[in-house]
Amino acid sequence: MALWRGVYMLMVIIILVKASYSQLNVCGTPPLNTRIVGGQDAPEGYWPWQASLHRDGDHFCGGSLITEEWVMSAAHCFFSTNVAPWTIYLGRQSQQGSNPHEVSIGVIQIIIHPDYDSFSSDSDIALLRLASPVNFTDYIRPICLAASNSSFHKGTDSWITGWGDINEGVPLPFPQTLQEVEVPVVGNKECNCLYGVGSITNNMICAGLSTGGKDSCQGDSGGPMVSKQNSVWVQSGIVSFGIGCAQPEFPGVYTRVSRYETWINSQINTNQPGFVTFSSSGTDSDNSITCFGFSTPTQPPTPEPVVCGSAFLNTRLGGNSGLAEDGVWPWQASLHKDGAHVCGGTLITEEFIISAAECFSRTHLNASEWTVFLGRLKQNGSNPFEVSVDVSNITLSNLTGPNIAVLQLARKADLTNYIQPVCLDLDSGNIGTGTQSWVTGWGKGQGGVEQGLQERNTIVTDCGNISSIDNICTEALEIQQGDAGGPLVFKQGISWFQTGVITVDDDRNSTLGNVSMARASNIQIFTRISHFEDFLRETVGSFPPPATTTFTTATMATTTMVISGAPYPLSLSILLSFSPHLFSLFLLTDLIY
Repeated sequence: MALWRGVYMLMVIIILVKASYSQLNVCGTPPLNTRIVGGQDAPEGYWPWQASLHRDGDHFCGGSLITEEWVMSAAHCFFSTNVAPWTIYLGRQSQQGSNPHEVSIGVIQIIIHPDYDSFSSDSDIALLRLASPVNFTDYIRPICLAASNSSFHKGTDSWITGWGDINEGVPLPFPQTLQEVEVPVVGNKECNCLYGVGSITNNMICAGLSTGGKDSCQGDSGGPMVSKQNSVWVQSGIVSFGIGCAQPEFPGVYTRVSRYETWINSQINTNQPGFVTFSSSGTDSDNSITCFGFSTPTQPPTPEPVVCGSAFLNTRLGGNSGLAEDGVWPWQASLHKDGAHVCGGTLITEEFIISAAECFSRTHLNASEWTVFLGRLKQNGSNPFEVSVDVSNITLSNLTGPNIAVLQLARKADLTNYIQPVCLDLDSGNIGTGTQSWVTGWGKGQGGVEQGLQERNTIVTDCGNISSIDNICTEALEIQQGDAGGPLVFKQGISWFQTGVITVDDDRNSTLGNVSMARASNIQIFTRISHFEDFLRETVGSFPPPATTTFTTATMATTTMVISGAPYPLSLSILLSFSPHLFSLFLLTDLIY
């Protein structure tokens, strides 16, 4: 009995030791991958840690399997930690073809790094806990992660995988097979020289060709960059941001995984990922890099021009209504009086808000009683991206019929991913019957306990017998007190335009009949912005131009940056302030390597 007891205890010890090192035993060792240099389509099973993150049924971002229960991705893929829209696909080869080896699993937890900065893209890392552990197969295996003492010298061979566009705005053709591309590491000193000194932090790693042609692009942010050491693959980076797709002299920028070993292990308490020290041999040639043409500024840089209608976190196409998410409607303002939300409004420049005149008494336009909240999502919850600004002046239009109000802020608002001005549709011909539009606001009794911002999708319709000079109509909506002053917006090209202002007050002298007719006709009336063009130009002055497709600086040729699949007119410094929302593998189809 003693002998068997000893054997039993030895077996238990062996099992426990094996369990604690299970990730290191299997991570980074794809049984089907013997590739050194490859082509465009990745053979099935070559990258078994590759994950496809689906949001509301569509591929949205990439990720990597790091344990049986955890997937790692980029923080900028997530507007919130709401797990409901997300499904993870593992073992997937194509987005539209047959995938006999794949499994789909729900998500029960999303953890975004607490130091994630959406402006600089620093600490762009997130962890997703699967609803159930996945069984490892030849087609589903975890990747090893670079340990904190790893080194990736300039020129280290790396591979990126994903299902993204093959060129800017050119989607991967059917059946959308997983793509692979090989790129060398670019040292942080050199990368800083290219992007602008201080732009690339120690938490980032760069990779790409100086001539361009191979890079990350729209469609697979969060995907892995891996390198091979002996027979083991190690993840060095997470697809984070870049300028355009495969632009010469602008390598892709990735989150440096080795900087987050302690944080990852602090979040995953049991069966932790396999961390491997990746060591580059010799001396890193990046150490000898010196930035030419960069000198300490002797005067403050010229402020970059502001553009309107840019919603970097908005991928709305129509068809849904409900609770909004952080940053989707960055011009939405909440107007507070005596500490409570009264009306909505819209940021139209850095220092002006428009709202509905009905929100203000004409005899008591005391600006000091009002506070404007920007970047706010919830009236009764946490709002990490909001700012509050006092009001210095309130001006009401004085036309026949419904009127609008212009609020001047006591200081200019700092623009971020979550705070942006909307464009104004001052040309009423820009929008016609049938146009997809959106309405947002904090209507009384809506938005749950936290009173979250509501978004409603609707269609512009004919106003019938109601005047269309000062009104614009949509399908009937449930508008409540608290929504007044908010916007009716539509998208034209890559920019969002406000065409109407929500009005709720049924006691408007000249429009009471309009309200009755609207109810009878099952339509919703909004105050038309273009009717107040003269008043707005006189009160506000100039407005920021809509986003275009290119930007130019004094020291750079015209370059394009792609964010959420659309080019934005941002200078280099602003480009580096905004986290691109969707990046993916980019591989020029005419390159053979």
